[in-house]
Amino acid sequence: MIKTTAMFLEELREYGSPKSKLSRMAKRSECFPITRGLYETNPNVPAHLLAGSIYGPSYISFEYALSCYGLIPEAVYTVTCATFEKKKKKKYETAFGTFTYRDVPSKAFPLGIRLVQEGDYFYRIAEPEKALCDQLYTMPPVPNTQELLRLLTDDLRVEEAELRKLDASKVCGYSDAFHATNIKKLCSLLRRI
Repeated sequence: MIKTTAMFLEELREYGSPKSKLSRMAKRSECFPITRGLYETNPNVPAHLLAGSIYGPSYISFEYALSCYGLIPEAVYTVTCATFEKKKKKKYETAFGTFTYRDVPSKAFPLGIRLVQEGDYFYRIAEPEKALCDQLYTMPPVPNTQELLRLLTDDLRVEEAELRKLDASKVCGYSDAFHATNIKKLCSLLRRI
């Protein structure tokens, strides 16, 4: 379970020095620091369950989400997340894994996100179409749909069969919020195939 320093200090208030007790608990592996002021009580919790608590508002997207959905064949070990209006990329190295955060447009941020529950944990993850749009948003624009298809199949290694499964209407709906050439071309490409 994720707990803040304040939560622990409240639980440990009957101790003479709650901060010292918390420090001893961390040294004895009774709780595990994630980032400043944030702890996890379960040492085996999967990293993706912590992503939204480390830095937010955010949701899991980009390469990590694409890998989860089987759109790209590579295993992705860094939990990649989308934020908005943060103006810079963030990276956190923790005992649970590496987490990166980067901006998408404010209008696009709330679109196409699923809230998922795993046990007592909740996290937000982009739908497959949104994760692909987020990824393409971060890449240099391509001149035409043929180049986009090459980028998707050769560089990102997305199978054409997987592209056909995507909902073109969702991508086209996201296009206005992104104002990105790659997303407009993806909309055209998915309608064509």
